[in-house]
Amino acid sequence: MLVIEDDPMVCEVVGQYLRSAGFVVDEAVDGLAGLRRAEAVPPDLVVLDRMLPLLDGIEVCRRIRQNWGALPVIMLTALGEEEHRIAGLEAGADDYLVKPFSPRELVLRVQSVLRRSRSESIPEGILEAGEFTLNLAAHQIRLRGTPLVLTAREFDLLAYLIWRPSKVLTREELLRSVWGWEFGDLSTVTVHVRRLREKIEADPAHPLVLNTVWGVGYRFDPVPLGAGAADGTVSAENAGTARGAQSADGPKNAGGTT
Repeated sequence: MLVIEDDPMVCEVVGQYLRSAGFVVDEAVDGLAGLRRAEAVPPDLVVLDRMLPLLDGIEVCRRIRQNWGALPVIMLTALGEEEHRIAGLEAGADDYLVKPFSPRELVLRVQSVLRRSRSESIPEGILEAGEFTLNLAAHQIRLRGTPLVLTAREFDLLAYLIWRPSKVLTREELLRSVWGWEFGDLSTVTVHVRRLREKIEADPAHPLVLNTVWGVGYRFDPVPLGAGAADGTVSAENAGTARGAQSADGPKNAGGTT
């Protein structure tokens, strides 16, 4: 566990709670030092302050995504306005916690993010929905045979939607099922849906696959994608390899039991 935090008191409290929960904790006091520590001793998760000297948390998060793919990141910040939360999520953070926060809540968030990124009970088999192929065991989603480059949360969200084709899902349900939160900032879901559209839709402003049902939520429509989906060639910037998601029922099972 790597904590990148320039406030000594916050760093000490966070470190103590994480250690008491059984984690081995490394620490860095600025963005550049944090990246060096991550390179020297690759962590399982990064707790990252947004406002850091030398290199701010947003840029650190972007570089983590570029260099370490889906390494989970939880961002801490005193900036609680929606635009700041969205900026953190768009940089690739898996979770975003506003100061002051309960250290116990942070530990629970860390455990939740790790649980999803390390999912050990992923069913075998390949599921197909339209021109999407979901391989949970390989943590991979392909669009017309080309692997999509997704962060862990993007993978979880898209996999959850693929398992429920043509079903309208509320943002509250997605927040609860994909993030594991009983309550929280619904803009987290909105940001990730927008990022997915940029990767799977030919025209993200006029989606054909990941549709908004106004006043309700979102719906995944496995329509013939040749007319409207992206070509599956996705930049690796701000993205990484994926981690799993699972459900009880979904689309056609094309490769085995689920």
